[in-house]
Amino acid sequence: MSNTSAPASVEAGALSWEFAALTDPGRVRANNEDTIAFDASLGLVLLADGMGGYNGGEVASGMAIALLQASFGRWLAHAGPHAHPKAIRRALQAGTDEANAAILEAGIANVQLQGMGTTLVLATFGQRRVIVGHIGDSRCYRLRGNKLELLTRDHSLLQEQLDAGAITPQQAAQSPHRNLVTRALGIERHVELEMHDHTVQPGDLFLLCSDGLSEMVPDAQLFTLLSEDHALPEKATLLVTAANENGGRDNISVVLARAGGAGVPETTA
Repeated sequence: MSNTSAPASVEAGALSWEFAALTDPGRVRANNEDTIAFDASLGLVLLADGMGGYNGGEVASGMAIALLQASFGRWLAHAGPHAHPKAIRRALQAGTDEANAAILEAGIANVQLQGMGTTLVLATFGQRRVIVGHIGDSRCYRLRGNKLELLTRDHSLLQEQLDAGAITPQQAAQSPHRNLVTRALGIERHVELEMHDHTVQPGDLFLLCSDGLSEMVPDAQLFTLLSEDHALPEKATLLVTAANENGGRDNISVVLARAGGAGVPETTA
């Protein structure tokens, strides 16, 4: 189990951010194919859940995070905290394209890595706005006051069946197809990073997680754990512990980001 936390360095008068991250292999799997990273100084959070035989999943998620953190991190450091949201989204897609191509080519070059891929969820935390992007079924939630809201929509066969009315939520909970994603990095030549902007209020708490958490811990329990009066690293530990206590059937990764400060004027990023 690896736990890290850090406050963001921000300009005077800006909305402040605090981060914490934790990853754990769970109770069933011997290795951890999840990879997480965050840069508090840039307000950048990245989480990937790999898939593939041998060590393919671990390689794919590690490549995705390393490449995105390097390429987009450099861009964001140069563009600065007031970069326009459209420019941020273009840079995120460009970084995703680069990572996707690298993972795909590595799978072609190495037969043991053939077919490897990874989900991805990321976020950039600005002074008044958060941009969330995702591919696959890794998720982002926001706790605001007494409401927990899922900000991402899974790219999965199960979600497509739910959207089409082919199955009920009750049937979905028992479906054998829960882990079949319809979009992933490293599988096809092009993959779209679905991105959405969200406004921020002081006190907002964002949770990015792999399905090792969301599959094991129901939303009602997530709300209870996130609402408890604990420091962020303790909240992360409580979430991972709950997933393990509920079965721990997959790797579990969480990144938390909490907004602090008030009276900040509207900005473009």
